[in-house]
Order: sequence, then C-alpha cells, then structure tokens
Amino acid sequence: MGAAEKAAVAARIYRTVTEFAHHTGMSDLRFRLRAAGLHLAASAAVAAVIAGVAFGLWFPAPYRQLSDALPLFLLIAGVDLVLGPFVTGLVFRAAKPAAERRRDVGVVVLLQLLALGYGVWVLHLARPVHLVFEIDRFRVVHAADVPEDLLAAASPQWRSLPLTGPTLIAARPFRSPTESADATLAALQGVAIGARPDFWQDYAAAVPRVLERATPVSTLYARFPNQRAAIDAAVGQTGRRADDLRSLPLVSREHAWTVLLDARSAQPLAFLPLDSF
Repeated sequence: MGAAEKAAVAARIYRTVTEFAHHTGMSDLRFRLRAAGLHLAASAAVAAVIAGVAFGLWFPAPYRQLSDALPLFLLIAGVDLVLGPFVTGLVFRAAKPAAERRRDVGVVVLLQLLALGYGVWVLHLARPVHLVFEIDRFRVVHAADVPEDLLAAASPQWRSLPLTGPTLIAARPFRSPTESADATLAALQGVAIGARPDFWQDYAAAVPRVLERATPVSTLYARFPNQRAAIDAAVGQTGRRADDLRSLPLVSREHAWTVLLDARSAQPLAFLPLDSF
C-alpha cells in the first residue's frame, strides 16, 4: 500500500471516529469533564485552605490524632471534592444555553457550600480547647464537650473558648462531699469534670497536686517492657533525662495516652500513645 492509499485510509478512519463521537455524545462528554475538572480544582483549593486552618490552628499536633481530626477532615473534604464536581459533570451540557448552565452551576455551588459550611462547623465544634488536669489524669476537652450554660460560671479569661489550640488549665478540688457527688453523677451522664467551666482554675495552682499524682518514667518501663522503644522516643523529644520526668495518663474521647511532665514544673513536654491507666 502506497503513501497516498495510507493517507486515504487514515482520513476515512478519522471521519468515521468523528462521526461516531458526534452521534454518541463524546464531544459533550469532553465538555462536561472539563467543567467537572475545573470545579474539582476550585474545590481542592478550598479544601486546602480549610486544612491549613484546621491543622495549623484548631488541631495542632498531637491533638489531630487525639481528637480524630484527620478522619473527620477527610470525610468533609471527600464530600467537597466529590459532590460538587460530580454533579457539575452531570448537569453541565454543551447543548444548554449559557444562562441555564450558569444557573445549574450556581445551584450546585450553593449546595456544595452549604454542605461544606456544615462540615467546617462540625470541625469547629470538635476542636480541642483545653488540656485539663483532672484529679489523677489529663483530659483533652473539646468545644462540643463544654456545657454552654456553665461558661458564665468560669473565670473571665475562660468564658471564650480558644481558637488556636488548647490551653493548659486544671480542675479545682471539690469543695464539699455534696459537690463531689453531684460532679460524679454529672460525669456518669457524660459531662466530665474537666469539661465543666465552673471547675476550671489556673494550672499553676494545681502543680503540687499534679506532681503528687504523677509517677516516675521508670514505672512505664517496668509496666510496658515491650514499649521501651516508644517510651525512649518520647523521652528523647523532651530533651531531658528520664529521671527528670514524670508521667500521667491522658484521656481524649476514644483515646488513652500518656503525658510526660517536667519533674519540677509539671509542664507537659511530650505525649506518648500508650494507655498507662
């Protein structure tokens, strides 16, 4: 077959494919895919901004793990990245007038923003606001854990929940057996003592109680010999010798970890994913 014949065959094949694409709507498919791709790029940019706010301000390490922030964010981002572009790809057709396409996309974007707004609000409520020393442990308290009706009973500096990561505070001792019984009953009903604003106090006032309850790191080595490498790594993060540290359990929703503290100031220095209760 000569060059001219090959060119003629190629031209016939091209015409056949073009006609098939025209009749099967492939041109329209490419049009819709391009629109969905642009929508996906815009949605990804918005998700990146939300990730920066969430993990840069609301959930600093290690609270993104302690508060299960990553699965929650991925769920929200997944809805954002799938819902809008997918629906755009379904409704954005070349045969529609431009005004109708703009209306369709406007409706899709509105629905997407409503879903995204709800997701960001959920993230906002799930953010950790305080790390509270509570009797014999530390507790990560989230915004959703705090009874709003008790905020007025807190000291003025704690009536507004922080937006830039949790602050270190303590729950004061009980003032009477009746108060202890009432707080215990409330805790059984889901309101932890550390989440009650009427119990919050400066951490400095609780340092002697913290050190009284804390145990030497050597206790962790003895209890968890198989976790020695993880304990060593956490000790290394503090920049201190193990003898200069103390430990206390840490609770946060579904997680139980351990906090390593300075043996003199009781300041938290490192967090260890180890249940030391």
